[in-house]
Amino acid sequence: MNGILKIAYKLLVNDKGKFAALLVGITFAVFLIVMMTSMFAGILHRSSATVINIGAKVWVMDPAVNTPANSIPMPDYVLDAVRSINGVKYAVPLYSGGALVKLRSGVYQSVTVLGLDDASLYGRPGLIEGQIEDIYAENAFVVVKDAEFPKLENPRLGTEFELNDHRGVIVGIAKVTTSGLFGVPTLYTTYNRALQYIPSTRFTTAFILVEPKSAAAVPHIKEQVMALGYDALTKDEFIQKTSNFYMYKTGLGTNVLLMTVISFIVGLSISGQTFYTFILENLEKFGALKAIGAKGRELIYMILFQATFTSLTGYGLGIGLAALIITLAKLRLPSYAAKITYGNLWFAFVMVLIIAGISSYIGIRKVLKIEPFDIFRG
Repeated sequence: MNGILKIAYKLLVNDKGKFAALLVGITFAVFLIVMMTSMFAGILHRSSATVINIGAKVWVMDPAVNTPANSIPMPDYVLDAVRSINGVKYAVPLYSGGALVKLRSGVYQSVTVLGLDDASLYGRPGLIEGQIEDIYAENAFVVVKDAEFPKLENPRLGTEFELNDHRGVIVGIAKVTTSGLFGVPTLYTTYNRALQYIPSTRFTTAFILVEPKSAAAVPHIKEQVMALGYDALTKDEFIQKTSNFYMYKTGLGTNVLLMTVISFIVGLSISGQTFYTFILENLEKFGALKAIGAKGRELIYMILFQATFTSLTGYGLGIGLAALIITLAKLRLPSYAAKITYGNLWFAFVMVLIIAGISSYIGIRKVLKIEPFDIFRG
């Protein structure tokens, strides 16, 4: 068997042009599949940036809420009711709203303002500069240093701005786990200051952040909140709900799926056609092997080895090329959202196996029909 596989390898790499064409087709297909799915994964990850950065274990919200960006304010009594539920260690309100900031240069910039509970500051970000206690100072805000930070003209501690005719001062620069999706800078302040600065409806609590006494208490909390007419979701459930919204209720999922299918078809057509041409050009060699005693299953092993070797090599090259492009893009474009995950890699691997399987099937059918007599007679 080792001798058969060595012959298969030499046949494969002997024609460097055909071998390179096979690698290019599969590499290009893997590259496109990984790039498209990585962009999709990155977008979904950033769509849940608020949930990830705040880090609350349980989120209480209106049932109609699909993403952290479209919060629906809840009455104040809901907060009191949640706090009274058995199994709740503590619960605090979170304000989330949009505002228009006037910078010192006179330029206006949209921002997202997150108002943290005044007493606990639950969900506060880690600071690179400044002290979190300074958020209680007059007109104090903390700015997030992420991909959107330059849109605020790279503020420093003490930088002033105007928000709805109110003076604001940067007292801290924060770091977060992930940047937002919509290209809008984020400011943190206290809950009451957010209400004071930003015009609000009658109800002001966007979300209620709950810390359960234990993981076992979460099902009971969810049941009691549902009885109130609201939803209680764990952090992972809220992230999944947000992802499902963008996948199934917007055109994003459909467009990415379409591009992925196109990438697969391109790779399959190039590699399948090239591999078939390779088989045709080597029919005499396969016929000679059959004439000297090679069995049909040994020829099948040769073709499977050739298709698998080429596919796995192209898979590695495609992954490497995609990783390189994404890394370079992130160095030059901080807002670039692509993210390679294990799911992306497994999906691309399965697609490559399908390409290898179909290419092998095409070659096997042709080789098994070879009659050594016809080869030598020709």
